[in-house]
Amino acid sequence: MADQATVVVHFKDLSNDDALRENLEKHCRALAEEFSEVTKLEITLSQDGAGFIAHGHVTGKNTDAATHAKASELGPAAERMLDKVERQLRRVHDKRIFSQRREAQRTPQKRRSPR
Repeated sequence: MADQATVVVHFKDLSNDDALRENLEKHCRALAEEFSEVTKLEITLSQDGAGFIAHGHVTGKNTDAATHAKASELGPAAERMLDKVERQLRRVHDKRIFSQRREAQRTPQKRRSPR
């Protein structure tokens, strides 16, 4: 893949966790490989009361998805958020693919008579 998606991870008012950052970047790269329309994945991790919250925003060609997830620990919050992002991307991707197929089924090509 010549054009790799940009992955940005922000730790808002938290200490930087390099192991978590690498894990998130790896997961994001896998998503970008599967969904070629994705050009940028931005993740913001912050503390929320007694737990943590992870916000995710994905942009790309005809793609804009955002979600968040909460958990008592930072890693699970980020993983839940990425799972939600993946479901959103799959839904958008499948709608795009299957709508083209449905359109093709509604307007079949004319049959040619054999010569």
